[in-house]
Amino acid sequence: MPRYPVRMPKKSSAETGGVAAVDRALMLLCAFRDGDRTLSLSELAERTQLVKSTTLRLLASLGHFGFVQRGEDGTYSLGPEVARLQGTFTASFSLEAVVIPALQALNAATGETAVFHVLRGAQRISLYRVNSSKPLHVHVQVGDVMPLDRGAGGRVLTAFSGGRGAIYERIRRDGYACLQGDRVPDLAGISAPVLGPGGELVGAVTLTYPSHRHKDRFLGPVREAARAVGAKLGGTPT
Repeated sequence: MPRYPVRMPKKSSAETGGVAAVDRALMLLCAFRDGDRTLSLSELAERTQLVKSTTLRLLASLGHFGFVQRGEDGTYSLGPEVARLQGTFTASFSLEAVVIPALQALNAATGETAVFHVLRGAQRISLYRVNSSKPLHVHVQVGDVMPLDRGAGGRVLTAFSGGRGAIYERIRRDGYACLQGDRVPDLAGISAPVLGPGGELVGAVTLTYPSHRHKDRFLGPVREAARAVGAKLGGTPT
């Protein structure tokens, strides 16, 4: 019989055929939060509500497989195996398979043209698009090259790749750009960044349409589409 009682995870999979020990090990990995570089044994035990002796044994197993590593000061950090799996996870996705459904949903919700822009040197390129079916609409071709210093999509890509100036500071603070007539008179656009692992800029989801059809309700679906793509790529929502 163990010297100390072992606390079960709050949401154990054991009742549905899982393994309690695996639950505990995964709880330790999940104990690392954004901003945590290292955690002590006491911090890990406290966050998981596991006794220290159990925590130490689980950390030894996780360390053996490279999921955690122990520093010279005795604290623990996530190990290289986590990064390898993250890379495998990201590579397993076809960007098109993730982006196109989000653009289709955005188009269905608004009736307007939805585009996914990415950086290409000092310009931006339309990588994917779903055009509006309305007689009067902004028709975008895949491969269209556009400036970075004009238009909602360009402004967002510039802002989230380090652009300087009041407009870019505001876009970073708000998490989106909503502009009218910035690139072409009588055209409007709303754009939000797609952020991957570590906050890395992947691209921008942009809704573009004639200015007279602007509706404030468009903002929510644009941001949701950008968040959905980023989440599927392993990023953190903005």
